[in-house]
Amino acid sequence: MESPFAHVYPPGAAFASLKDIEGKKVTVMGIGLNGGGEESIRFFLRHGALVTATDTKGEGELLPTLDALRAAPGSERLRFVLGRHEGADFSGADVVIKNPVVKYEGNDYLSRARRVETDVSVFLGLTKAPVIAVTGSKGKSTTASAIHHGLCGAGFSAFLGGNITVSPLSFLEKTTGDTPVVLELSSWQLRDLRGRGLLRPRAAVITTIVGDHQNWYSSMGDYVADKALIYADQGPRDWTICVAGPWGDVFASESPARVIQVDPAAAAREPPLAPLLPGAHNRLNLRLASQALAAAGIPAGTIEGVFALWGGIPHRLEWFLSWDSPAGGKAAFYNDTAATVPEAASAALCAFEKPVYLIAGGTDKALDFTPLADALAGLRDTPGFRPVFLLPGTGTEKLLPLLEARRVPVEGPFGSIGALLERLRSLLQNEGGDCAVVFSPGAASFGMFKNEFHRGDVFKEDARAVFGSTTLF
Repeated sequence: MESPFAHVYPPGAAFASLKDIEGKKVTVMGIGLNGGGEESIRFFLRHGALVTATDTKGEGELLPTLDALRAAPGSERLRFVLGRHEGADFSGADVVIKNPVVKYEGNDYLSRARRVETDVSVFLGLTKAPVIAVTGSKGKSTTASAIHHGLCGAGFSAFLGGNITVSPLSFLEKTTGDTPVVLELSSWQLRDLRGRGLLRPRAAVITTIVGDHQNWYSSMGDYVADKALIYADQGPRDWTICVAGPWGDVFASESPARVIQVDPAAAAREPPLAPLLPGAHNRLNLRLASQALAAAGIPAGTIEGVFALWGGIPHRLEWFLSWDSPAGGKAAFYNDTAATVPEAASAALCAFEKPVYLIAGGTDKALDFTPLADALAGLRDTPGFRPVFLLPGTGTEKLLPLLEARRVPVEGPFGSIGALLERLRSLLQNEGGDCAVVFSPGAASFGMFKNEFHRGDVFKEDARAVFGSTTLF
């Protein structure tokens, strides 16, 4: 299927080579605070472009990034437009680099551009590296990171980037035909590659699919259609690896590559590849990763060895604190802030055999919170059940009546993480056994935090301030 915006997303690469960038007028739409826009700006400055960086945020909001860019090599060729966009910066540019979450539809500025790219499309157009691409609704960051960890453990000089908050332009010049690259790709990033012929992964991995970003997409079908773009340009010697089930059957029937489907039930029963990662969902993620590594020719024994002591990645069921209560119990604190959909929070809740204090809530993304409410209701009458602690937000407002209808005990919503943790400490004082405190919001972070990673960092900082630690990770 061709891109409906072929005049701004034409097939092929934007630049014939790195030398082709020199002297080009490049507008980067969205400077941001998470590194994506900044890395794009640095990349084009390194290669001699005339760069306009434009953002609707003002100088005060972007100051740390702006100060760093003003000191970057080539900054004499950098111009900032802040607090607004100007049409001439789009119509007059050779290439516009946009953030993946910015829609082309209805965007007056992008409609003026001659050519629109993203950091991922520029990377794919210039690199010679073999690519393993990962997408999905749940577990894609863990799966992508596990694949990268396995490649490095097997002796490859490998790189990891994409939606995992590392722009691939930050390492493009270091890649060769012998340096595999693992790209975590969101549905938005894939959408911008439609019809371009740039993404031809040796292995395309699709993790669990659930409803997500339904405030952005008109239907679940549109969302999944963008996910399916990960294998659209694969060939018969490539691999598509997905989760067995209804969506997996669709992917298997469509993919032009060889297909492997991983059964979640079988993965849950098998010995864990990474014993330090709790939860059946992580067993599934590691099985998907191991299949990708096997497709790359890595022996099974090597795969088992590199995962034996792997503890996962920050913000995904990250164990960072242990606290001894006066009553003799031990509370283990987990940061799972990257769980931004209800199903992910439900999986985290069910990952432990000991009692769980779940901290959830946040901003709605037009999602159904019933799976989380049902998971909590299913545990409500068990001896180890503890009340749910909630942060405020539009998602919390949808979750609360579901919990009330199921008679699930609730604490909050609290106005801040600090206030929530102070109340939690008063309860944990009386815990005589082991328990887990799991920050798995099941919702987005807009409003109270810059993003989900800032949310996770605040949680860890506040937990350390309120509880101190007997063991700190």
